[in-house]
Amino acid sequence: MSTQEQCYDNLRISKNAWDTNLVKANPRYLAVNWEASGGGAFAVIPLNEKGRLPEQIPLFRGHKAVVLDTDWNPFDDSLIASGSDDGKAFIWRVPEDFSLRTEEGEDPKDVAPLKQFTGHSRKVGHVLFNPAAANVLATSSGDYTVKMWDVEAGSPHLTLKHTDIVQSLSWSANGSLIVTTSRDKKLRIWDVRQEAPAHTVPGHAGAKNSRVKWMGEHDRIATTGFSKMSDRQLGLWDIRDPKEPIGGFHMLDSISGVCIPFWDDGTQCLYLAGKGDGNIRYFEYEHDKFEYLSEYKSGDPQRGVAFLPKRGVNMHENEVMRAFKTVNDSYIEPISFIVPRRAEVFQGDIYPPVIGTKPAMSAADWFDGMEGLPPKIDLESIYEGEEPTEVPASSKPVSRVPSISTMLSPSKQQPEPAPSKKEPEPIKEPSHPSPALRNPPPPMKEQVSSIANLASKYDDKEDSSSGEDDSSSFEEVAKPVERHAPKPVGTPVEATELAAVTRKISSPISPTKLAAPVSLSKPASSATPTSQPATAKAPASSDQVTLQDIKALLEIQSRTISGQSEKIAMLTAEVDRLKTTIGDKM
Repeated sequence: MSTQEQCYDNLRISKNAWDTNLVKANPRYLAVNWEASGGGAFAVIPLNEKGRLPEQIPLFRGHKAVVLDTDWNPFDDSLIASGSDDGKAFIWRVPEDFSLRTEEGEDPKDVAPLKQFTGHSRKVGHVLFNPAAANVLATSSGDYTVKMWDVEAGSPHLTLKHTDIVQSLSWSANGSLIVTTSRDKKLRIWDVRQEAPAHTVPGHAGAKNSRVKWMGEHDRIATTGFSKMSDRQLGLWDIRDPKEPIGGFHMLDSISGVCIPFWDDGTQCLYLAGKGDGNIRYFEYEHDKFEYLSEYKSGDPQRGVAFLPKRGVNMHENEVMRAFKTVNDSYIEPISFIVPRRAEVFQGDIYPPVIGTKPAMSAADWFDGMEGLPPKIDLESIYEGEEPTEVPASSKPVSRVPSISTMLSPSKQQPEPAPSKKEPEPIKEPSHPSPALRNPPPPMKEQVSSIANLASKYDDKEDSSSGEDDSSSFEEVAKPVERHAPKPVGTPVEATELAAVTRKISSPISPTKLAAPVSLSKPASSATPTSQPATAKAPASSDQVTLQDIKALLEIQSRTISGQSEKIAMLTAEVDRLKTTIGDKM
């Protein structure tokens, strides 16, 4: 838990019921929807101004109704967009040297909007900047449309028409596609400049809101929503074939709050923050599935959550992500996710290059059909306190980084051991033949008969020539498997163990696994096996060991049967005694 000095306290966070994140963050500022009278407003808080804030602070005022959503420009940390219940979207710029603390006796001055976008007939519920093109803004509205605005021109160029209210939207990494979820329970992937959906498929079946997040440079999207039974679900979709989620929907829990998804390209992790609960769980994406890692737990429920862009984390403390959660609608608490290492040098394996502040194209180029990924910056240059060094953007999905399943942990929070989803390991059984694991044991009668038949094969047949030393050998048999010493008399024996040995002895012999033939005739003391397989003689101890095993098994079976007979006799006597007792009482 963060201390109160590390939080942003004395806030009046909006209590409006619209499903929004309430807060947005960039490396310099926090934006939070404000509970204001006389129209809508939001506050901008410099990240370095922690602690208890003044009672009166400068607000960003201009809307005539409550502010529902805000979004920071990814290429200009001072530019922010807002959407309101008044059906308008505004563009604002944070003044230079902006601060919430004013000189003593000086009243705070509110900030006015730079531009106003009018085009929607009902409330503007979401605003989202294009992640690749400069000054391209998407706005969704209660009029069932999503409009694409050229911020510089101040006019909408494209309109995506839905059949119901849009609940969530997310851009692809190159800004050419956008995915939306709506109240009609449909998931739509749009080719934006064609103003037509490339795919329209059923999404989460529940009646509550669903969220969607494009997973960076992958051709995958993640959705959160509810089942018909109101269980929270997580879905992973292939944008090329989104008929159904990969592997089906994964049930999370039965909590009623909406799950807000956040994606980190650097660690390939998906963070899920639930509204109404205080936990943030995170999953690693690998081999087309989400592996649960761990969970940040808190007793303070959150209504709004924001994550800082990767270029704003504290790399000297090995911080890989930082979240900001609202608590009790009165303060915002930062949560750091840190890889616990003692290294005092830049950790390149957890800080791959990230998108910088330079767009891939202008708004005009984007509306003309251009697409591409913005150039990335090397975070090591920022670590060293230098100007960001630009690296060329890759058109391929991001490369895998080392798994952080054993490294990632929230700051000052001991996470639970991450349950890893491994393939079930085979159960270690005693070294018995494998058929015991595949087939059910045969009935007792079959076991006894098969062993008896086998024993009869080894009876000495002296009727042919009593005067001669008969050295004829029996058929070739497989080399006896290693057996443990027979268990002491009276020790219970598993039926599968007995069946395994029985079936191994009586099973047909494979011609490719022939061993030396066994002779029952008494060998001379100097006899040795010859190189001829047909005439080679095995030591007499082989038959003795085999016969001893058979005798031991028969003895064990006999004792088992005797023990069962004794128990039956005891039970019969007990039944007779009870009958006699009952008869005497009657």
